[in-house]
Amino acid sequence: MAKTESSVNQATIAKKLGLSIATVSRSLANHPAINAKTRERVYETARLLGYDRTAGRPGEGARGDLPVCIGVLVGLQRNSSPLATFPYILKGIQERAKTENVTVEVSYVDPNQFNPEARTDPVMKLIREGKWKGVILVYSFPTEIVESLAAKLAVVATLEDYDSIKIDSIDTNHHTGIVALVNRLVALNHRRIGFVTWAYATSGHWATQRFAAYVSGIFTNGLEFQQNWILNAHKASPTMDPSQIADEVVRLLRKESVTAWICAADHQAYQLMLDLSTRGVRVPEDCSITGFDGIEPPLSLKTVTSLLVPNETIGAAALTRLMNRIDHPKAHQRKILVETQFLKGSTIAAPALSVRK
Repeated sequence: MAKTESSVNQATIAKKLGLSIATVSRSLANHPAINAKTRERVYETARLLGYDRTAGRPGEGARGDLPVCIGVLVGLQRNSSPLATFPYILKGIQERAKTENVTVEVSYVDPNQFNPEARTDPVMKLIREGKWKGVILVYSFPTEIVESLAAKLAVVATLEDYDSIKIDSIDTNHHTGIVALVNRLVALNHRRIGFVTWAYATSGHWATQRFAAYVSGIFTNGLEFQQNWILNAHKASPTMDPSQIADEVVRLLRKESVTAWICAADHQAYQLMLDLSTRGVRVPEDCSITGFDGIEPPLSLKTVTSLLVPNETIGAAALTRLMNRIDHPKAHQRKILVETQFLKGSTIAAPALSVRK
């Protein structure tokens, strides 16, 4: 005889099938991450046990199952602009959490000061006590910190990839977007194109990957490549601050006719635009600039030609991936790349006749 409706919840179904509660929850929500056979088994068992799928659906406040709690660690460091993108990532995480029966707790930490081995750290206390079942990392953290966290619980990284650590990551496809930007500049008759990034205390792989894509675009188009047109990308080169970058961009424009610059991020591009304006260089009339991220421009500045990152999609995918990792800790590592979208902006144009080569 089937159990009464009041005695059957998702934990009952999970125990019957030898599955996790999260897998049962996603199956009943028709989540695309669950394969058809597993979903059918859950449906049939739920029917036989008399489970009422309309009672206690996520977001209705009547769940019979305790939610899983996960943490979101946001790395904040000087010379970064996290608030431009993080709200969208968090929105994606929270929206997906509603269908996953997950509660989300956010902590902001300085990646250069955070110590996963510290006994008194409040974040680590939550992890040691088992309150957090997994962690989503936003922005770059030192490799040793990520390695330490991954030894303690399930970890998924967003907007960063850690090649030496076997954790899942959700990132953007840096290559296709940057190459497309180079192609657009070439189509406008730019032949001398530079690359610039900033130096950070904790530097992620994203800038290196975007630089690699720039090199691919330069070589694919048969353009001239000069190392002195690359600012802050090489570890052995002198580090430049934003003001020094602007001075060098002006010098290269006037002395070597470098008429366009690929900036590794929008906040770098906007600062460069502002600094160039104080030096009498107009964007895009004198110099073209592109960015990456698709963030809103500061007041009085034009929207930079850029690549729009679907941050909500990244957040949602990170939550799904983390729940899968919690369910299947020994599954193969996954690296998911999300495509960017071209953002037209107003900062690229054909080079002035006086500097064309």
